[in-house]
Amino acid sequence: MMLSELTTMRVGGPARSIISPTTEAQLIAETLEVWGSGEPWLVLGGGSNVVISDAGFDGTVIQVGTRGIEQLDDTRLRVQAGEPWDAVVARAVARGLAGIEALSGIPGSTGAAPMQNIGAYGQELSNSLVAIELLDFDSGAVERVAASELGLGYRTSALKRGRLGLVVAVELELKASGEGIAAYPQLAQALGVHVGAAVPLAQVRDAVLALRASKGMVLDPADPDSVSCGSFFTNPIVGENFARGLPGDAPRWLVEPQPGDVAVPLGQEPAPAPPSDDRVKLSAAWLIERSGIGRGFALPGSRAAISSKHTLAIVNRGGATAEEVAELARYIQSRVLSEFGVALQPEPVPVGLEI
Repeated sequence: MMLSELTTMRVGGPARSIISPTTEAQLIAETLEVWGSGEPWLVLGGGSNVVISDAGFDGTVIQVGTRGIEQLDDTRLRVQAGEPWDAVVARAVARGLAGIEALSGIPGSTGAAPMQNIGAYGQELSNSLVAIELLDFDSGAVERVAASELGLGYRTSALKRGRLGLVVAVELELKASGEGIAAYPQLAQALGVHVGAAVPLAQVRDAVLALRASKGMVLDPADPDSVSCGSFFTNPIVGENFARGLPGDAPRWLVEPQPGDVAVPLGQEPAPAPPSDDRVKLSAAWLIERSGIGRGFALPGSRAAISSKHTLAIVNRGGATAEEVAELARYIQSRVLSEFGVALQPEPVPVGLEI
């Protein structure tokens, strides 16, 4: 099977073999068997955050097909890794559980959500994630790993940075409330309320889905702009001094400083940490547009292009190769670096490609 059939970008060559376990027991047993063979392996959920090379993958692809949402108590959910993420959000909203409603419409599987700490419109998974159940590559055992141990940050985690394993299930702690908070200006505007206002969960979900659809960020067979990985680049985070050198109209948001590790002798209290340099998040879409790359842009002869709706997405206009996608991504990076001195980082995981 061509892996292009299993990814939302619709690129990727063949895999040597593919397994598709549909129960938790099968997932664990078959994954351990693959690991024991010593051959290369790749975990694939919904295929929405990956760009696989035209050469494919010379190993075994573990396509996670487990399903199930278990209600542990009034506010906690245990979700199988293969459950489509948006189905989890829909279930939570229907049951009056708040905390993930702004994450509506994000494609992909639940098991992939902690890897990049998915987020949108003022919410992140880290706000609701309690723990994951991880089949650890080194121990071969299923371990419960608390969210605090995952190093969750802006579109990153210890899983994305190299901790090897396979997410079996995810545990969420939500809030029993029929209302969500419009925490993001664009969402608040769409809802016709001020930022911070409480809004019925169903209305928040509907507004988010409409916003995502307007940007081609909801999978739709009738919309060619939805044949993508969603946002292709993360919003860069830079020092405040660097940000001051950008044009005055460049969007920017102050990022809360993250506490660092402090080593102290046993029995002693740590000294107050020195103030850290303020960090500022920039808009990758603004940087791309201001570097001269507009909506619909494509390199000559390429079937990969910038979305006609949103400059942060690269789309497959039909028959594009993975290398065409990567070539356009590299071109965008070079233009932004040349114009502003900012190195854009890809959000999807490249497999066998240089981006």
